[in-house]
Amino acid sequence: MSLNNPLRVAVVGAGAFGRNHLRVYNELRQAGEAVQLVAVVDADAKAVAEASEKFGVPGFGSVTECLIATRVDAASVCVPTVHHRAVAEELIAEGVDVLVEKPIAPSLEDADSILALAVRHGRIVQAGHLERFNPAVTAARGLLNKPMFFESHRLSIFTPRSLDVDVVLDLMIHDLDIVLSLVGSPVREVRAVGLPVLSPKVDIANVRVEFENGCVANFTASRVSTERVRKLRFFQPHQYLSIDFARQDLLMIDVTAAAGMDMAKLAAMAQLLQASQASGGHPSAGLSLKKVEVPQGEPLRLEIASFLDAVRMRSTPVVSGHDGRAALKLALEINSAIVGHAERAGLKI
Repeated sequence: MSLNNPLRVAVVGAGAFGRNHLRVYNELRQAGEAVQLVAVVDADAKAVAEASEKFGVPGFGSVTECLIATRVDAASVCVPTVHHRAVAEELIAEGVDVLVEKPIAPSLEDADSILALAVRHGRIVQAGHLERFNPAVTAARGLLNKPMFFESHRLSIFTPRSLDVDVVLDLMIHDLDIVLSLVGSPVREVRAVGLPVLSPKVDIANVRVEFENGCVANFTASRVSTERVRKLRFFQPHQYLSIDFARQDLLMIDVTAAAGMDMAKLAAMAQLLQASQASGGHPSAGLSLKKVEVPQGEPLRLEIASFLDAVRMRSTPVVSGHDGRAALKLALEINSAIVGHAERAGLKI
């Protein structure tokens, strides 16, 4: 494949996620990127016809039909999670590199099968954790210095989207992936509680994860909230950083007064700082606040551009398939802990 030749890409799945992938590929082409959108695939004839007309791209009812009709270099897999393995493996077996929406698969067995097949065929697999490409996360990564305490909140108003998976695999997995990438240490212990509210699956969950290096992370995710919140806050020696994913903001506070504090005191200080921010107040004495300059950008566009670069250069993606597996593994451990807690508490989930 020549670096100058346009990559021929397909999108499998013409639902909400798939249409966004189609839009971004189309925008990249219009911006001069060497990419050509050659197919949209979906078993729903109406969905594929609408997407085909809107984006001016041939539509197909199956991956098999698509691959018989046209050559595809790379594809976004945006079908429901339960179908990720079948779709990804059919594409990989035919020499197609894939960007698989999160979670990479519904089980570790499926994830391992996808990754093993990719190795055998020399194909690239990127996991679709687009929040890794949020400019605020990128800026925070450049300021890392042994983070020891994380507080994550990802809350959404209820919609019928993505009800094929629970809230951990739907929303929390974004933050699990980010924290795993920032901490860089194996998980020691997981404690979790979760409940179904408006769907048959768990809709709200609270999790505490402790890592081997002593770092602790608390995660809260809900898809039955009255508000939309996307925030991650963390402490590291003498510093507190706060990421607002939606606003792409990064706030850094030098916490000179925090030296020597244990984890409980750091957590208490985090709560005070959060309350101060929420009320529009100012940091207390000994704290120096700085809003870090963050170049704005659409995470999905940055994610897809990065995928296309990895395909062209035959390089490991920024968010590899193995990263996707690691986030899935932790998410499944959390779900197991939720079930264990429910059994102890006499709850039905």
